[in-house]
Amino acid sequence: MNSWQAWNNRLLIALLLGAASAQALAAPVLSVSATPNPAVLGSTVDLSVLIADVSDLYGYQFSLSFDPGVLRATGVTEGAFLGSGGNTVSGYGSIDNTTGAVSFVYNTLVGPSAGVSGGGALAHIRFDVIGVGTTPLTFSDALFLDSRLGEVAVRIESTPLQAVPEPGAYLMLGVGLVGLAALRRRRIG
Repeated sequence: MNSWQAWNNRLLIALLLGAASAQALAAPVLSVSATPNPAVLGSTVDLSVLIADVSDLYGYQFSLSFDPGVLRATGVTEGAFLGSGGNTVSGYGSIDNTTGAVSFVYNTLVGPSAGVSGGGALAHIRFDVIGVGTTPLTFSDALFLDSRLGEVAVRIESTPLQAVPEPGAYLMLGVGLVGLAALRRRRIG
């Protein structure tokens, strides 16, 4: 192997190692997934709070705000992700539908153990859709800890939820417009 090929091979190895370490250093992602989205006025929405690409997660807390003119929070339950690592303790501080906040949702493993790695659902929050519009779903007070109780840096992705009128309302609007068009034709003819 000549010196040019050896240098080329070293460069390729360095690039591959650099790409692998950059992927390993990527921050875990906290996001939400609403079912259904868009939501229909008068229906119920299940919001899953998701984590992806986390290593050694032992416990967490967060608060979530929303538009109280569009949604009304009715409950919080534990997701399956952290519980896959052993016994957990979970809960939440409060639901305030006047200001639009679910405060201090938390979950932690109990006892000495390694944290959980990978991704999945941390929590599920149930909402009633009480208005039409788009509401941001905004995280605050976020704290994620590993099994040594060191902070885990997490990147937060925010996804708005859209609430739309019932499909029957669109049907009635369409029928009304057809009726108005027919009435207008009658007057013209």
